[in-house]
Amino acid sequence: MSGRMQLGISTYTYGWAVGTPANRPAAHLNEQALLDRAKAFGIGLVQFGDNLPLHDLSTEQLEALYQRALEAKIDLEVGARGLTVEHLERYVEIALRVDAHLLRFVIDRADYEPPVDDVVSLLKEASPLLHRHRITLALENHDRLKAREFARIIERVGSDNVGICLDSVNSMGAGEGLEEVVETLAPYTVNLHLKDFGIERLPHQMGFQIDGRPAGQGMLNVPWLVEQVGQYGRCQTAILEQWVVPEEDIRETIPKEQRWAEESLAYLRTLTLFTDNSLTLHT
Repeated sequence: MSGRMQLGISTYTYGWAVGTPANRPAAHLNEQALLDRAKAFGIGLVQFGDNLPLHDLSTEQLEALYQRALEAKIDLEVGARGLTVEHLERYVEIALRVDAHLLRFVIDRADYEPPVDDVVSLLKEASPLLHRHRITLALENHDRLKAREFARIIERVGSDNVGICLDSVNSMGAGEGLEEVVETLAPYTVNLHLKDFGIERLPHQMGFQIDGRPAGQGMLNVPWLVEQVGQYGRCQTAILEQWVVPEEDIRETIPKEQRWAEESLAYLRTLTLFTDNSLTLHT
């Protein structure tokens, strides 16, 4: 790959069109349709997040997803939320079914926020399983823990099969700026979430609002971010995610989301930092 990262899209490129398990829009973007979007863009990587949980699919649906990806020469990455032993083992099995070598996890869910010591113990126990199956688990920096806490988790686990999924915006929810987060987590990063953003003072001057922008149109310095992460040689994939500011009607928001994706990928392809192509030799 000559040091370049493989560029991909995800279910969080299309957060509004995919929806959530509890709130799917009419004619929502399903797993097969997401592959169609990737193929239309000429993108060789799709990451499935917890907004379209693969454990809700039947065995037949998972097999159909894998076969479709194989035919289209699209690599798959899988993701989940709620890091428990049972859920991790479930997703290792799913990763094996679809030949995914990266498993991205958000530690918490609404009713579950485990202590750091418990997370470390769980990942130490899981490391031999991950190693045996050549799966890398990427913990996403979400907004309960500080970047230094994520770094300590990775250091204490001490496994080449456990690293960080670095999201460019999430840690602002923990009161941390991007430079601080990147300095702390770049050495451990194995997957990158490219999410551009803007920060504007509210009209009444009493505070700021953070929201999304198409890639290249906000405050995220993509070349700088990729350079900082890439120097450590662990991060192989970069995923376009979007926080699309919604319109009043979902029927207007979903086309807007597609336009943002098109604009974002057009910008990212002007850079020499990424490859669009699948890294897997499909036969």
